[in-house]
Parts: sequence; C-alpha cells; structure tokens
Amino acid sequence: MHDLEAAFGAPVLEAYGMTEAAHQMASNPLPPAARKAGSVGRGTRVGISIRDEKGDPLPTGQPGEICIKGPNVITGYENNPEANATSFFGDWFRTGDQGVLDEHGYLSLTGRLKEMINRGGEKISPREIDEALLSHPAVDQAVAFGVPHKGWGEEVAAVVVLKADVTATEAELVAHCKEKLADFKRPKQIFIATAIPRTATGKIQRRLVAETFAGAAQ
Repeated sequence: MHDLEAAFGAPVLEAYGMTEAAHQMASNPLPPAARKAGSVGRGTRVGISIRDEKGDPLPTGQPGEICIKGPNVITGYENNPEANATSFFGDWFRTGDQGVLDEHGYLSLTGRLKEMINRGGEKISPREIDEALLSHPAVDQAVAFGVPHKGWGEEVAAVVVLKADVTATEAELVAHCKEKLADFKRPKQIFIATAIPRTATGKIQRRLVAETFAGAAQ
C-alpha cells in the first residue's frame, strides 16, 4: 500500500463490499482522516455489527460474524425462503464473513466462516496460517485448509508454491510454522506444488484446493 502511494502520489483505500449490499459496505476514508493498512475501514452509511453464533452483539475487539443493515442492503432473497431463514439475525444481514471492529469503528476481515477449520472444537482461521507460511522467505503462495481426521474431526494442512530459484523442504516449512503458530494451528502436512488450483476466473477457492489435495493428506 505504501509503495503504491509513493509511486502514484495518491492514497490507496481498502474497501469491502458485496452484491447483497449493492455494493459497498465499508471503506477507509480519504485524507486527512486515517486510513489503516489491513483494515477495510468504517461503514459507509451502512451499520456494521459483529455477532456471535446466536446473533448477539460481541464487544469491540472480539471476532465474530460481520452483520450489516442499511437502505442499500437486501431484505430477502426472491423465492428462497430457506436462504432467508439462515441469512438474517432480525433485520441484520449475515455476510458469512468473520471480522473484528476496533475502538474507532474500523473493520478488519479475518476469514470466511465456511472456511474455518474445526480441529477438536478449536476454530482456526486458515488466513492466519496462510500469513505464517507467506512470512517464510521461500514461499510465494500459500493456502491452508482442513482435511478429515478420525480423532480431531479436521486437521490442518496447507499447500505452497515456492519462489523461483528458491528451495525449501516440507520439514523446514513445518518448523517455520512451529515458531509462528500455536501447536493446534500448525499444519501437520504441507504440500509443495508448482501451482495452486484456481477457478475459471482465476480465483483461489479453499474448497477447490482442499478437494485437490485432501486425498493425499496422511
């Protein structure tokens, strides 16, 4: 972000939106207001609330499901009562994203709830594991995901693509994660690949990655 701002002489603003909100929900403000790297900013005339699994509001700084409401947010899906029954807490729309609000109302995204890894009841954000792997100097791309496990329900695994002309072993990457992550979050198996599976539009989806590599996980 800072490199882009220096190169173009213009502020870079991270924002957050989805079709159901037509389209923007939050954005970092223009100067002189503060723009925070890693945050998608404050609600853009959209109410933002972090809620638990029961729909109760959570305190500032505690992660939970991002819920929104406002005149631009849908009130229901057409001809889909099943989706409507699970997509709202009262008049708050459930985004399916996990995030946290700071004391100034800036929102940070921490993951997709459907992508969370459930290891023996411990909910693990794969994004945290991605970031730990990407901090290794040899890693260019990283995607963590859950694989079935008889004892824990799910276990953590990951796939990485190394940078050109750089080498690293699975053992080295596992050791690196051991320094960065709690033991229950540490991937027990890391696949080193030449490419990570993507959708037809070039996007990385953890579900697709998991389907590709889960069969090879031990």
